[in-house]
Amino acid sequence: MFRVLVVEDDFRMRGLIKELLEKQGYSVTTSHDGKDAFPLIKEQTFDVILTDLRMPDIDGMEVLSRAREASPCTPVIMLTGFATVDSAVEAMKRGAYDYIQKPFEPDALLLAVKRAAEYHRLADENLKLSAELERCSGQEFIGSSKAILELKKLVEKVAPLDTTVLIQGETGTGKEMIARLINRLSPRAEEKFLPVNCGALPETLIEAELFGYEKGSFTGAAGRKKGLFESANRGTLFLDEINNASRSLQIKLLRVLQEGSFLRVGGVEPVTVDVRVIAACNADLAMEVDEGRFRKDLFYRLNVITLSIPPLRERKDDIPYLASHFLAKYAKRFSKEIKSIAPEAMAALAEYPWPGNVRELENCLEHAVVIEGGSSITARSLPAEVLKKKHQSDPFMHTGVFRIEETEKFLIQRALSVFDGQKTKAAEALGISITTLWRKLKKLNLE
Repeated sequence: MFRVLVVEDDFRMRGLIKELLEKQGYSVTTSHDGKDAFPLIKEQTFDVILTDLRMPDIDGMEVLSRAREASPCTPVIMLTGFATVDSAVEAMKRGAYDYIQKPFEPDALLLAVKRAAEYHRLADENLKLSAELERCSGQEFIGSSKAILELKKLVEKVAPLDTTVLIQGETGTGKEMIARLINRLSPRAEEKFLPVNCGALPETLIEAELFGYEKGSFTGAAGRKKGLFESANRGTLFLDEINNASRSLQIKLLRVLQEGSFLRVGGVEPVTVDVRVIAACNADLAMEVDEGRFRKDLFYRLNVITLSIPPLRERKDDIPYLASHFLAKYAKRFSKEIKSIAPEAMAALAEYPWPGNVRELENCLEHAVVIEGGSSITARSLPAEVLKKKHQSDPFMHTGVFRIEETEKFLIQRALSVFDGQKTKAAEALGISITTLWRKLKKLNLE
């Protein structure tokens, strides 16, 4: 139950607000002036404070100041008459969450209090992240969602066993991070860990990079050169984007996995190595096999243990932890005194779909730390595309007034999402005909 303090010198107004809020389930404490409110603010915890701006002796500005000192995260809403709107704007500059002009509509007051209470809840959650991040310190893969906890357990089981591992996940999900964690927890931890991107180099160069070459095997080969397999002997080789390996390279990789040996480019004598292979792909490798782009026998060799990393949009509970981790990382790197992420900024991060996954989130926080001039990351410091998504998903204006067109767009998008794009079911749920839905889709540019 949210707790609200109402500071209002007008007896009837104070009683009206108390009754209105209590009907909505809030726990309401009232005070008849600022002086009476100070002990309450100091000794009790409130989720929202509503205070009249103009009161005798001690006004709302002083109440705001005391509230900010006692509990900086508690939002304060100013109640003001028409003649004191300029003062209310000044209060906003000093840290007030919002202001409501008298006389007000009950729904407007309730909406403002609801938003302020949610703001305070998010702020509290944000403050609790530091302790969780301390618990996670030293762990490469941060997160507490069910999918990530299960993945961590599987990594702990697989790492000590000297077996081939296949890691699948979208670009930016942290596949190399998982590979490094497996290596760190393995008996080969003291040996080399060498990563190579199988899709980043032409076929001839990638083979020479992996297997080395003999003197004179091609123009410019002035002497024998060891490849990564030889260099990683007794260690671990991480083959990223294995799905982009050429057919020729796939054959050679299969031989290494089967026999533990290979031929250098231009060589005739097999080279034997002891290397643990961890492979990764940003596509469904089984589907690549079905469509003839990847060898089935190599797939079976790689697919001894498969670890699947879910995209960030499917584990949004981890976003606050990751964001706070990256904030601490870049605040330290750039020597900036930024300690937290404001609730409205965290809400924007939570709503964005993150097509670039964790890597994009990290870039976003680095950008925000560079831009931010205060002690907390605010929404205005986030990249434009993140804020744009937040704006598009919010059917309310800043003042709390519904925009009809945006509300329709929001509800239609939500219905189509729930029913996986099935327009007939979406129309039925919305209580409109399929013809009306099609017309609105066209009007709102949602076709």
